[in-house]
Amino acid sequence: MAAAHGHRLYFSGDSPVHRVPAHLKVLALLGFMIVVVATPGSAYPVFGVYATLLLALIVVARVPFGFLLPRMLVEVPIVLFAVLMPFIATGPKTTFLGLTVSEHGLEAAASLLMKATIGVVASLTLAATTEPHHLLAGLGRLRLPHEMVQIMSFMIRYLDVVTDEMRRMRIARESRGFRASSFRQWGVLGRTASALFIRSYERGERVHLAMLSRGHDPHGGGS
Repeated sequence: MAAAHGHRLYFSGDSPVHRVPAHLKVLALLGFMIVVVATPGSAYPVFGVYATLLLALIVVARVPFGFLLPRMLVEVPIVLFAVLMPFIATGPKTTFLGLTVSEHGLEAAASLLMKATIGVVASLTLAATTEPHHLLAGLGRLRLPHEMVQIMSFMIRYLDVVTDEMRRMRIARESRGFRASSFRQWGVLGRTASALFIRSYERGERVHLAMLSRGHDPHGGGS
């Protein structure tokens, strides 16, 4: 049975999309997003075509929508900003859902939401159908600077480490009866976030010192 494998963003499978070389998928995503961003925000039918093509690709890749939807939470900051735009933008006013908002801000918010959502779903589809090490190898084939590929490799490797640390800290809180049920618990969550940052920073320092002790030259790129 297909299941998440290798990384939390990857969904193991053997679909035609999975088998496409990683560097070709990266180029396809880049070209697709250039077209999406260049499309006027008022061309709603065109965005409907983009969304349909993307949904068809997900179906062909056999990636469950239930796998992608929780990972779309990364778009929440963009959604919040888009919600504010009609209220903070200037220009002619109009009525929307009983509220008086900026007409230009409303159009800009709609354009931002459509483009951002399509971009997030397309990126998640790439991640869901491409194993991380294949993706890094594909970026290398595209002649991305070696240093950038190395940085991305470290990011992928230690993202799981930090996520596991967050999970252990959550279990420790809950084992002591803690439940984040109101804003009064935000102080505890803030201290947890601070502790996680410090632990992550210290772990990064240890990794850096270990690399230096093995002869790694951060300026020369050698080891």
